[in-house]
Amino acid sequence: MKQFKIMLPTVAEAKEFVAAAGKCEFDIDVYYNRVTIDAKSILGVLSLDLTKVLTVELHGEDADFEAFLQKKAPENTSAA
Repeated sequence: MKQFKIMLPTVAEAKEFVAAAGKCEFDIDVYYNRVTIDAKSILGVLSLDLTKVLTVELHGEDADFEAFLQKKAPENTSAA
């Protein structure tokens, strides 16, 4: 199981994240505080505070998705 810290400061980036997660064959969870959201749920992801750093947990491996997540790391993302 792998974890990544990401930021999705805009609705467009949140949609892009959900679309990318939807291509994976395994479960992906997003954590913020004590809330766990299915990364493939656009409503769930949009219900999170997108100004905060989110933790993404992968229950499988996908090199393309992991590369996408690294681009969304807090140090690589400027808040909107």
